[in-house]
Amino acid sequence: MRNRLTLLASMAMACIAAPLGAQRAPGAAIPSEADAPIAYLLDATSGQVLYQREIDRRFMPASITKVMTTFLAFEWIDEGRLLRERIFGVRPETFRQWHRKGSTMFLAEDARVSVDDLLHGVTTVSANDGAVVLAEGAAGSVEDWVAAMNAKAREIGMANSHFGNPNGWMDEGRTFVTARDLGTLAQAMVVRHPTKYRHFVGAQGLEYNGIEQRNHDPITGVVPGADGIKTGYTNQAGFGFLGSAERDGQRLVMVVAGSPGGRERRRAARQFIEWGFRNFDSRVLFAQNAHIGTARVQEGGAGTVGLTTRRPLRIAVPRGSDPEISLTISYEGPLQAPVAKGEEVAELVVSIAGMPEHRVPLVAAEEVSEASIVRRVLNAFQSWLG
Repeated sequence: MRNRLTLLASMAMACIAAPLGAQRAPGAAIPSEADAPIAYLLDATSGQVLYQREIDRRFMPASITKVMTTFLAFEWIDEGRLLRERIFGVRPETFRQWHRKGSTMFLAEDARVSVDDLLHGVTTVSANDGAVVLAEGAAGSVEDWVAAMNAKAREIGMANSHFGNPNGWMDEGRTFVTARDLGTLAQAMVVRHPTKYRHFVGAQGLEYNGIEQRNHDPITGVVPGADGIKTGYTNQAGFGFLGSAERDGQRLVMVVAGSPGGRERRRAARQFIEWGFRNFDSRVLFAQNAHIGTARVQEGGAGTVGLTTRRPLRIAVPRGSDPEISLTISYEGPLQAPVAKGEEVAELVVSIAGMPEHRVPLVAAEEVSEASIVRRVLNAFQSWLG
């Protein structure tokens, strides 16, 4: 039997359009250490760190683990390994273990449920049962899904995190993350999968199988532009939140973790994201495909290659300021031919007065093939001439 799922519409877009005065806008402040011992604010549009406190300290993410499950599903959908329309059944042992255990989407014992519905259950009501059914159906077993989660985490640069299950249930500390790694995960999700992110993340509620539940996200529908991402709580982990909001082309991602209670987490999250928008402005530094510079190429059909970025380059600067900005191209060179178009070959080092140094990957704007024998002789002769 296919169960019915209805999403309760997110107010994020309405919040963006409405003036700030029309919202119950919270105050803007960096959260206190008492409210959020771990605090991290990232401009996801540029990748710049706007604030950090204990961002490399490991902690148990609880249900924030489900963001990794969601991201892996997004990746597999793009790769064709998983279809949103695919239907999975609930294994009897899975039903016995996860029926009404923690937050669930109340999957029935005989449920036949689509990947699309499972992902909505995971992202909106933090469904423990939905995450396990998705893992088993997609990978064949929870163990194989978790192995894929960890492989994907390493691939995107989550260097100090490990996952022991797909839903964040207490596992004696085998699952742990850092705020820096969660920021990396959130940025990868919104940059690589903007359409799926909008489809699955940020709904304020879910009705499934005749049961209506609300999302416990503390900022969506309250903070203008907010659209997720995931709360987490267990007795061991305390209260945490990985959140995001976008205004006028600027997307911020934040992590607050270790909060002693839901009220403190809510206050910290709302004030923190507002602090980011009120104190930093996003500016376009280079348009997409803009020529940023060149790198030398050795033994190539050309002696240099143009450098550009994969997308428009925006930077965050203190609002109301006109800071001095220094740009430096850094690479290990000369590059060795052949060089493929779009290959990441250098970095643009952005130094803004009063802010941490920021590095942006640069890619080759065109292909440079290996030089012919004649060309190599000419290159050697030119080099000899000085």
